[in-house]
Amino acid sequence: MRYFPVFLTADRLNIIIIGGGEVAARKIELMLKCTTNITVVAKHCNDTVARLINTEQLTWVSENYRLGLMNECNIAIAATDDEAINALVYEEAKSLGILANVVDQPDLCDYITPSIIDRDPMIVAISSSGSSPVLVRMLREQIEKTLPQAYGKLADFGLKFRDHVKARVKGVRNRRLFWEQIFQGEIGEKILNGQSQSAELAFITKLKENQADNTGSITFIHTKEGNPDNLTLKAHRTLQFADAVFYDETVNPEFIEYVRRDAEKFYQAIPSSTIINFQHALELAEAGQKVIYLLSGHQQLPRNLAYQSSDINKLELVNGE
Repeated sequence: MRYFPVFLTADRLNIIIIGGGEVAARKIELMLKCTTNITVVAKHCNDTVARLINTEQLTWVSENYRLGLMNECNIAIAATDDEAINALVYEEAKSLGILANVVDQPDLCDYITPSIIDRDPMIVAISSSGSSPVLVRMLREQIEKTLPQAYGKLADFGLKFRDHVKARVKGVRNRRLFWEQIFQGEIGEKILNGQSQSAELAFITKLKENQADNTGSITFIHTKEGNPDNLTLKAHRTLQFADAVFYDETVNPEFIEYVRRDAEKFYQAIPSSTIINFQHALELAEAGQKVIYLLSGHQQLPRNLAYQSSDINKLELVNGE
């Protein structure tokens, strides 16, 4: 990755924006989503910037930029059309260890601002590392179509009852399974539809029952020609909820990117065409884990008595089918 994605704590931001034109106005409007701790440096401001300064009570230094103005800041944004000023801002920020962004000059940026989908407190940030803004816009449109405006309500609900679930449901994995059932089921639908009281009553009943699905399983996914773009919705969903994944060097490593990040990864030194590690996969599944075994190509599974006689849930999926 050329850029490392990170979310900064909003109430710790102290931002200086140099410029008083339309570009500066857009940057101010964006930063106002998380803080009003903003200083604007510009001898002259357009009407939009002046209105934002007045309505949000921002600090305005009504002079051209000079050295020494950013000593108290931790983020600097240069939004002027003066290359000399922009370079001066970047050099001073660099000397002070302050993150700097010079608009439309990636060589003078310690960070870039992603495209943001705001479903507060849920935030989706998208970036092409500055290479293709049009592609970012297209992807953003696709995600916005599938992400309900009320999606943030799910996160608020989770925060409200997090401690209750932690006290009642023992074990990190069991709590994850419990929340997955909540958000994906009828209660999640009620939350999204604004039926908060009904959702809370159903949630309390569910919490008392505390019937998380602890059934283990093994899913073999034949990756065929190794193109992850051909993953079916069912295969993609299975990868997202895996507790453990087995793979070898013949499997396209891009498939691993689709696996839940905190799932255990078991690299197999011996290719699956030679031997499949049924024993280890079975041990994990019989302990209640959801196991994925990625296989390159599309080969028939060899007979294994322990696997065939096990009562765990078994499934085979073929990439693209």
